[in-house]
Amino acid sequence: MARTDFDTSDLDIPLKDAPIVSLRALENGHDFENVDLSARRAFWRRALSMLRRGNGGSKQRQGREMPRFPGEGKDRLHWRRRKWSRWLKGSRLCLLVSGLIIAFFGIVHMVNVSMLYIPLLWDDTWGQSTQISSDLSTYPEDITRGVVPINCHSHNDYWRKIPLYEALRYGCTGVEADVWLFSEELFVGHSTHALTQTQTFRSMYVDPLVTLLDKQNARNDLISTVPPRERKSGIFDMDPLQTLVLLVDFKNNGTDIFPVLSEQIVAFREKGYLTYFDGKSTVPGPITIVATGNAPFDLITKNETYRDIFFDAPLDRMYQAPANAHSTISNTIEDPPPRTSGQGTVGVSETSSFDYSNSFYASVSFKKSIGFLWGGRISTSQLELIRGQIRGAKARGLKPRYWGTPNWPVGLRNRVWKTLVEEGVEYLNGDDLAGMTRGDWGVRKHWGWLKKT
Repeated sequence: MARTDFDTSDLDIPLKDAPIVSLRALENGHDFENVDLSARRAFWRRALSMLRRGNGGSKQRQGREMPRFPGEGKDRLHWRRRKWSRWLKGSRLCLLVSGLIIAFFGIVHMVNVSMLYIPLLWDDTWGQSTQISSDLSTYPEDITRGVVPINCHSHNDYWRKIPLYEALRYGCTGVEADVWLFSEELFVGHSTHALTQTQTFRSMYVDPLVTLLDKQNARNDLISTVPPRERKSGIFDMDPLQTLVLLVDFKNNGTDIFPVLSEQIVAFREKGYLTYFDGKSTVPGPITIVATGNAPFDLITKNETYRDIFFDAPLDRMYQAPANAHSTISNTIEDPPPRTSGQGTVGVSETSSFDYSNSFYASVSFKKSIGFLWGGRISTSQLELIRGQIRGAKARGLKPRYWGTPNWPVGLRNRVWKTLVEEGVEYLNGDDLAGMTRGDWGVRKHWGWLKKT
């Protein structure tokens, strides 16, 4: 009866999808609807489990999930430590490389700056067997052999490795000596603590120049029948008529220095080596003496019929507006405030007149007169001021010169030099002889960029 009472046709459930149900459950009268409900519950359990696994990383970061397998937490912690260690090593390497790059360019910068204050070394070929001898006492005339003179001024020449000769070797036609008067002797040095008994104006400049000029003007027996020229030959073989400007900076009392200087250049005067004013015109010579610093203008001009020491006139008092143009700053230019010491001020009055009869240079500090170069450029007003000062100096027959131009950065220095040369400065003042004479900053190459007038 049990078999006939149970009709298998009533069970409409595919066997492959039916859950395994115990006979005990069937005997107890459980409904098949519970089987379908159990399958659904199993599906949602699996879905929730997968969701928990997907959010396990964030829950673990929040410290709310325990490791699901033994050792899993330690592995994750070890992996994170290794990742953090690699990141630290990479960061340290980047910092090290960056520091090395910064240090390298810092060293380059410091070397570049320090080189501005180190005297330029002599030519590497100087003194070799194929070149002229470095024994200047034996062959002093060789110092300018093959050298084309250039209108550049050797600032603080006595600081160089070989004073005077180094400037001549580069072709500079102007040298500067700071002199101090003590015990009736002129000592050369930038300050009193730098003075020595052996560094005197006579021993460093007068005597060597007399020797050089004597060699240049020595009579040759082979041409003794040729009458001598009226004008003496100068220092440079390539241009015998080129004068050498000897700028003497009076460091202490100018009134006391002037007569001593006049006495010490007697050797030049007696041999006809000096440029002089004869009361009517200026007669050029191999050596032109120019007094600057605390040099007294009134003593220089006291003798109206003969002068062989010329004044370094104040360039900032010579601004001249263009004749056929409206100047934007001509109405704002004022005379510099009166001073009682320094270049172009001693013995000068409001009525003092500067021209070729009493002066040679017209000089001024670039920084004090023109001002700071904002942005590394010469502004329009600054350029007009430069042009006006140069125009005024040339109208008086003087040689405009700026001292104290920027030394660094080199690009700014070169830009200023280029502008000054283009605007008509006749003597370029500087410490870098190679830079001035080679013209490697964009005007012309090597010797020929600065024309003589």
